[in-house]
Amino acid sequence: MFGGLTFDKLLIVGVIAVFLLGPERLPHYAAQLGRLVRSLRDMANGAKDRMRDEMGPDFDDVDWKKLDPRQYDPRRIIREALTDIDPFAEETPAAPVVARASVNENSAYLQRKRKREPLGADEIAPFDSEAT
Repeated sequence: MFGGLTFDKLLIVGVIAVFLLGPERLPHYAAQLGRLVRSLRDMANGAKDRMRDEMGPDFDDVDWKKLDPRQYDPRRIIREALTDIDPFAEETPAAPVVARASVNENSAYLQRKRKREPLGADEIAPFDSEAT
């Protein structure tokens, strides 16, 4: 169900509530719970209606599953950032599938790696006049 609550656990909580509250107070609390659930549902529907009014006809065209933060994989995001492949480009069916992405020689990773290599005897150390 949600949050690890199963039907069995909810049934046990309900039975305990019947014994703790007693038959005289249980209808009152059940009515309050019903009003709370109804008000939460009305607030959610109101937010959805307001969003639909503000976004206009584009609201129905939005793919909400694409915007779900649970779908994002940090490894995939980093892999796409380090390659030259445009993830938003239209895929053409005739394009061959490349087994391995090409290496971008000007990537930030390779530039940092080059800077870590020791300088040769005839090379001058880099100097940034704006930094000093």
